[in-house]
Amino acid sequence: MDLDLALVRAFTTTAGTLHFGRAAEELKTSQQALSKRIARLEELLAVRLFVREGGVRLTEAGERFLPAAHEALAAGGRAVAAVSGAGPAVRIDTWGHLYAPMRTVAQAAQALGPVRLEPGPGRDWPSVAQALLHGGTDLGFGRVHPLPGGRDAGLTQRLVRLEPVDAVVGPDHPLAGADALRPADLREYTLWCPAELTRLDFLRRFADAFGIARRQDGPNLGLDHLVQHLRGDAGCFTLFPADAPLPDHAGLRAVPLVEPVPLYAWSLAWRESARHPLLDTLLRGFTETGRAHRWLDYAPRRDWLPDTDHAKLAEGY
Repeated sequence: MDLDLALVRAFTTTAGTLHFGRAAEELKTSQQALSKRIARLEELLAVRLFVREGGVRLTEAGERFLPAAHEALAAGGRAVAAVSGAGPAVRIDTWGHLYAPMRTVAQAAQALGPVRLEPGPGRDWPSVAQALLHGGTDLGFGRVHPLPGGRDAGLTQRLVRLEPVDAVVGPDHPLAGADALRPADLREYTLWCPAELTRLDFLRRFADAFGIARRQDGPNLGLDHLVQHLRGDAGCFTLFPADAPLPDHAGLRAVPLVEPVPLYAWSLAWRESARHPLLDTLLRGFTETGRAHRWLDYAPRRDWLPDTDHAKLAEGY
């Protein structure tokens, strides 16, 4: 059977939205035309790919077909790139957007030569892990942590950066004038978590490790919302990677943390069974940049990492 990639693309787009109307808009076609493409693909494969009663969801056959469908589209893209001379693109989804993950990716990209990156936003690590497993992206970048139920089985990760973390407070916070703080100095204050705490593995582990009992979370409404909250509540603080940009006009104070220095672990993740042809080139670029900038410096007596990040150190350079 010769698969029509237009039909395959109709399937993957619909599988990504689980909504025929939104998928049709994304493909710039009518919902009727999209439904006909899906029906034609189901006819060729002799299976149902979607359940359409009570909403749209994938059948078991559709779940099995989705990773291979993404790989077929990626292979088609590489074939076109080979003819055009443009070179293959690498899709990379990032998460942890308040912490500006693209800072690190951009620095590493300078060492990659002609590699074309196609960055995309991921909601969080669980959603990017699912996209990797289903073939919806080639590479993930952010903070990786174990997922319950083995939902990250089949994925490989590489630690590429350990970034010191500062305490960030508003101008009226009692500790705003400090030159440096120990994590223990924050115990009497409230940790503000700029998303649901269940999604913020690093902040949760930090609070548990250093006895931060007061915790407040809320929806991630962006950096401006975070700034306004910290400026308006003198009893709150949050954590921010030391090199991540804060608005110059915000009046916030970023105070280095010491004894120990908390480190935020940035990692690359991919599906080993679907390695992109340029993966080794990408890893080499991150390694060279990391060595030049000492991204993986770690001293056990000086620094603190969550237990789940220790095992990654041996897999770094």
